[in-house]
Amino acid sequence: MVTLFAPSFAARLTRIPSPRRRLLSPPTSFLRRRSPLTPVPRLAAFPAAKLSSSVAPMESPSAEDRAAGLKLEELNWDHSFVRELPGDPRTDIISREVRRACYSKVSPSVEVDKPELVAWSDSVAKLLDIDPKEFERPDIPLLFSGALPLVGGLTYAQCYGGHQFGTWAGQLGDGRAITLGEIVNSRGERWELQLKGAGKTPYSRFADGLAVLRSSIREFLCSEAMNGLGIPTTRALCIVTTGKNVSRDMFYDGNPKDEPGAIVCRVAQSFLRFGSYQIHASRGKEDLEIVRILADYTIRYHFPHLEKMEKSESLSFEVGQEGGSVVDLTSNKYAAWSVEVAERTASLVAGWQGVGFTHGVLNTDNMSILGLTIDFGPFGFLDAFDPSYTPNTTDLPGRRYCFANQPDIGLWNIAQFTTALMAANLISKDEANYTMERYGNKFMDEYQSIMTRKLGLPKYNKQLISKLLNNMAVDKVDYTNFFRVLSNIKADTTIPESDLLVPLKSVLLDIGKERKEAWTSWVQIYIQELASSGVPDDERKAAMNSVNPKYILRNYLCQSAIDTAEQGDYEEVRRLLKVMQNPYEEQPGMEKYARLPPAWAYRPGVCMLSCSS
Repeated sequence: MVTLFAPSFAARLTRIPSPRRRLLSPPTSFLRRRSPLTPVPRLAAFPAAKLSSSVAPMESPSAEDRAAGLKLEELNWDHSFVRELPGDPRTDIISREVRRACYSKVSPSVEVDKPELVAWSDSVAKLLDIDPKEFERPDIPLLFSGALPLVGGLTYAQCYGGHQFGTWAGQLGDGRAITLGEIVNSRGERWELQLKGAGKTPYSRFADGLAVLRSSIREFLCSEAMNGLGIPTTRALCIVTTGKNVSRDMFYDGNPKDEPGAIVCRVAQSFLRFGSYQIHASRGKEDLEIVRILADYTIRYHFPHLEKMEKSESLSFEVGQEGGSVVDLTSNKYAAWSVEVAERTASLVAGWQGVGFTHGVLNTDNMSILGLTIDFGPFGFLDAFDPSYTPNTTDLPGRRYCFANQPDIGLWNIAQFTTALMAANLISKDEANYTMERYGNKFMDEYQSIMTRKLGLPKYNKQLISKLLNNMAVDKVDYTNFFRVLSNIKADTTIPESDLLVPLKSVLLDIGKERKEAWTSWVQIYIQELASSGVPDDERKAAMNSVNPKYILRNYLCQSAIDTAEQGDYEEVRRLLKVMQNPYEEQPGMEKYARLPPAWAYRPGVCMLSCSS
C-alpha cells in the first residue's frame, strides 16, 4: 500500500497562486516519496490510439495503393466526434455562448487570392497515407486554405474553455481553427486534420479568425521540430499563403500593421484539451452530463485499454493519513483515465525541460488531453540558460509560465482538470489526490532519467546536476550547445587540472578566474563519476549525443525563415524543416544552424513575442 496526500491537498492545490519559485533542480514540494528511478529510452512521439471497434468498416485500399499512397479523394474519413457528441444546432458564425454542445458546424471562410504552398511534411503525409505527388497538384493551396472542400470532409469548430494565466476565462473555443474531419489510415490510426487561420467561428469573439505567415511558419516548423526531438506533439501537414494581408498589432502598442496571411494544416490524434471538459463542468448541473459523455468518447477512441481493465490488487492504493480509503483504478475507468492523463502530461513536461523548451502559454485550454505539445504561440528554446526565461511578453510581469515553473504549472493544470471531473462526479477527492501525486512521481522519474542520460552518468546525482545548472545560470551558458559539447570530456582522472576545461572552451565564454575554478571543480567531480561507470568514452559520447540535440529551433532561425518567406522565397523554411527533422545528427554543411544567436536576435519580436498572431 502507498500512503498519499491528505484529502485536503486537492482542494488546497486548486487555489495555488501563480508559482514564483525559480527552480534550478526538479521541484519536490509536491512529493512525499519518489519511485525508484527507471531509465527509459528517449521520448518518442505518443503512439496513435487503435481504431475503436464501433467504427463502421470501410473498404481498405489495396497493398499497392498503400505503398504508393492515396489521392486526397481516396482518404478514409470517419467523423466520430460529430457523430457521437452533442453539437450546436445553429450553423451561423455569430460570436456567442454555445451551450450544451461540444462543437459547432462551420465552414472555412477565409478569403484567398492566388494562394501558394509554402512547405509540407513528407512524414505527416505518410501518416495519413497521402501520396507525395499529391502536393504537386495545382489545387493544393485551395484545398488546404479551405477555399475548396476536401472530398469526404466534415468541418466544425470545437467548444472549450480554460484558465488563462491562472484566471477562469469562460468559453474560448476554436476561434480561428476549423477541423476538416478525421482520417483513419491503413494502420487503423485515427488522425484529425485542422486548418488554423481559416476564418471566423462562433468562438472567435472579437477576432477575425485569421492567421499571419509569421505565426503559421513558427507553428509549422516547431510542430515538426518537436517530433524530431522525440517530444509528443501535434504535427503539421502543410502551410499555405492566402495571398491576402491580415492586420496585426504584434506588440499590443496601438500600432497594427498588415502582414501576409497564411494557414497551417495541423494534425493530431485529437485536439481535445483540459478546457474541453472544464467548460461543461463550469456551467452547472444541466451540462455536467456532457462531461461524462465527452469522457466516455475520449476513453473509447483514445484510451480504449481502460475499458478492458480487470480487477487487480496491484492497481489498488491506500489513500490518506489514516489509511481508511482505497483508490482502485480497475473499479473506476475515469480515475484510471485521469491518472494516465496526468502521467502523460508529466512525461511531456519532463521532455520539455530536457531539451530546454518553454511553451510560453500553458493555459488549461493549451493542454492536450493526450499529453501532446499543442498550440505553438510565443514559444522559445533556451539559449543562455536562465530558469526565469519566458518567451511571452504578456507573461513578463509575473513570469508564471517561465521555464522553471513549467513542472508546477503542469500540476496546477492537472488540478483544474481533476476538479472538472469531480464536479461531474466521475472521480472522488481521493482519486483526484492520487492523480496529482502520480503526476509528481512520474515527472520526477522522467526528469531524473533524462538528466542522467544527458550527462552520461551511471546513476542520478542530484548534487552534481544542481551544481551544474547553477553554474550554467551564473555564466549564462548556452543550454543546447553545452550538453552537446559535454560528451567530449574523457573519463580520465589523470588529466591535468589546467586542461580540464579545454573540451568546454567553445561554450564557456568570457568567464573569469573565480568562475574557471568553479567549473574546474565541477568537472573534476564529473570525471570521477564517469570513471566509476566503466563505460568507454566513445560509447558514452554516442549515447549522450542521442539525447542531446545539436540543432534546436531557435527563435532567430525561425525569424530568418519568416523574413525570406515574406518576400516570397520559401526555400529557407523548407531547409530549416529538413534540418530540424534530424536534430541529433551531425548533418555536415548545416553547422550554421547550431550557432549562437546573433546580436539582432535579441530585438523585440524575435527573442520574445506576444500572444498576438
